[in-house]
Amino acid sequence: MRGQTRKKIQKKLKIRGYSLKTDGLDEILSFVNRFQDAEDEAIDLLLDQLDHQSLKSSIIDKEAVHQVVSLLLDAEAAEEESPSSSHSSIRVVDAFLIPKFRYDPIKKHFFQHAGSLPIHGEASAKAALYRDRLLLLFQRVSRDQHFIKPAFDTDVDTSPSCQLSTIQSLVGQRGRRWVMGVISQLEDGHFYLEDLTAAKNEIIAFFDSQYKITTGFFTENTIIVAEGEMLSEGIFQVITCGFPPLENRDKSLKVLAGHDFFGCGTLTKEETLRLADLEKRAVNDMFVILSDIWLDNEQKVMEKLETVLNGFENVEIVPSLFVFMGDFCSHPCNLSFHSFSSLRSQFGKLGQMIEAHPRLKEQSKFLFIPGPNDTGPSTVLPRCALPKYLTEELQKHVPNAIFSSNPCRVKFYTQEMVFFRQDLLYRMRRSCLIPPSTEETDDPFEHLVATITHQSHLCPLPLFVQPIIWNYDHCLHLYPTPHTIVLGDRSEQKAFKYTGITCFNPGSFSDDSTFVAYRPCTQEVEFSAL
Repeated sequence: MRGQTRKKIQKKLKIRGYSLKTDGLDEILSFVNRFQDAEDEAIDLLLDQLDHQSLKSSIIDKEAVHQVVSLLLDAEAAEEESPSSSHSSIRVVDAFLIPKFRYDPIKKHFFQHAGSLPIHGEASAKAALYRDRLLLLFQRVSRDQHFIKPAFDTDVDTSPSCQLSTIQSLVGQRGRRWVMGVISQLEDGHFYLEDLTAAKNEIIAFFDSQYKITTGFFTENTIIVAEGEMLSEGIFQVITCGFPPLENRDKSLKVLAGHDFFGCGTLTKEETLRLADLEKRAVNDMFVILSDIWLDNEQKVMEKLETVLNGFENVEIVPSLFVFMGDFCSHPCNLSFHSFSSLRSQFGKLGQMIEAHPRLKEQSKFLFIPGPNDTGPSTVLPRCALPKYLTEELQKHVPNAIFSSNPCRVKFYTQEMVFFRQDLLYRMRRSCLIPPSTEETDDPFEHLVATITHQSHLCPLPLFVQPIIWNYDHCLHLYPTPHTIVLGDRSEQKAFKYTGITCFNPGSFSDDSTFVAYRPCTQEVEFSAL
């Protein structure tokens, strides 16, 4: 490995027009060895700093390297000593503050939407919602090695790649073709496959009795890649069907050219390197995640919650973050709910309970995410934070409490986490058009994780099943793929690591007293219960 690193350093220096003495190479190696998991970033950072130095010669020796290394290490030490560094380790991003990006298929790059977005969009915003989803996945698939068109092989039939055809081009064609489109039901019992080229009444997707499908839930409005053949009566007979292939997170980030899709701002190489180093040392940081905390159930729920807080108050190192996900009431807070004043006082009692644990109050952060039945303008996603009327009593006792949207995003140093409270598993299974494949797994939670990650969307249900604010559909996108996805659901506790993404459900605290202790540094999920 050391020999490979030497060659890498020499190559990068040669590209920039530098020559390197042996003692200078050894000095660079000693610096790079501090960051074994981020060697390329460390080398680039060092060379960027060298470019800004007034060097006497293009031949780099030990003295020139030592000056740059000293500057970098001093900057890192100053950041660690600053009091604000501990507060920047956890940053919460409200869904309504996430920037919106759209893909231009002509110029083949993303551009950011300028200006504010209205909550009530025009009719064109609904069509744009589906177009943006399709283009997001199309640009990802176009880089997949299985769908890249060969540069010199002009014979399509003998080519090993699965080249995608537009649906419009299938008219009059014979033989098997691969297409990508959205499953639509424009007539009862008739399913269409649509892309940006086909008229709605041209192609009907028909699932033959011998079809093969991949892992996941195939519902209306999901985007699929299908292999099939056009029949004489104008029906596309599906033979193989699956979701668009995933893309490695690092590969996606390179394509994005510095765009901030997560909402925390872009970081320089130096900042990324520093945060990655701090993240490695944060082995004791822990997030405690609880879902379904019914504040109006004092005997069953609140007493057990106090037991949980008592336990963490007495540990050596208290958790960095408590995530309380709704519902916060055992009854839906809709128009027939007339106990908002009592719910407000119950939030105040929760604040008093937290205040009674001084170590947690001073050293931990508390994040509150509303559930599907909590009070709010509507049940449309994304949901805004809990109303101030309900939470201001709690905030008097816990000033550092954070009230965010559903879904919401949390950044821990360099790690990106998405929190979503929705009873998604039941609704996805109920909306399934065909039984999910049992070839790879028969676990419904694993099918759910595969669906949302391949669709790059937290809730790929039809809009008549789960309404979404048209102009804010991008807030539910999972692109680039985050490191962790927390799916708060009424179903049993589950955890599944899929293609490097850690996904888990903390369970329902009100139903079975379950919760999760999560260590973001190692991405370790600890199931807990009372």
